[in-house]
Amino acid sequence: MFNHVDLNLPQLERETIDGVRYYSVPDEEKLLKLVSITSVTSHYNKEIFVKWRKRVGDEEANRVTKAATRRGTDFHSLTECHLKNVELLKVPPISDFLFKISKGTLKNIDNIHALETSLYSKQLGIAGTVDCIAEYEGELAIIDFKTSKKPKPRNWIENYFVQCAAYGCMLYEMTGIPVKKFVIIMACENGECVVYEERDKSKYIKLLTEYIRKFVTDKLDAIVHYCELNELDVESVTKLVSKPLKEKLKWDATRLNFMKATSKAKLPL
Repeated sequence: MFNHVDLNLPQLERETIDGVRYYSVPDEEKLLKLVSITSVTSHYNKEIFVKWRKRVGDEEANRVTKAATRRGTDFHSLTECHLKNVELLKVPPISDFLFKISKGTLKNIDNIHALETSLYSKQLGIAGTVDCIAEYEGELAIIDFKTSKKPKPRNWIENYFVQCAAYGCMLYEMTGIPVKKFVIIMACENGECVVYEERDKSKYIKLLTEYIRKFVTDKLDAIVHYCELNELDVESVTKLVSKPLKEKLKWDATRLNFMKATSKAKLPL
């Protein structure tokens, strides 16, 4: 039986607009739309996936992506049930196999603070749903569950640790609780269950700010580029930009010192 520690964290509503996921976060008398960390990390690495899709072809890329998504979703569901001490769901054989080979590793988890729980950081302007916050081998950690065909080289999973860093920042901002490390538990179809640990939190927090900066500047650049191609005044495309994206761009432009917080100046949106 796994022990649980209730942090009483709020569940947030989320929606996808123009391919970007947003979370609604309470802020005094209004709701902020904060972009999902997974949208930020996906944007940062999109060129890698575009090249892969071009190399294997759309049909194969869609097949692999669909299978990986189903495999990962089912594995997460089984792991969540197991850690909540409830009856397991029925899933396809491959997901059941991945869960069984990971059970020995899951025994290292205890004092679970959060499972599939919404977190956010107003300071960073991001939000997300963390897989697990718990003690791993006696130390509080952000824990992320992954599936794969086979173990991945450590330098291929930078974005996983960046995502963990984001959740660590969100948790600390919301509760004042720091984590000791980031843990990736990867169950593989070749029968291995690999654990990647990272204690250098500052390294990935710095990378996180780079990911956020790229997301924001690319969105601004895309708007300006569209206007230049179509010989439009930037201010004339205001109606084409969704309100959540406007809020996100304005929020991050202030955070990244593109605008002063007290300034009455406006982005051209």
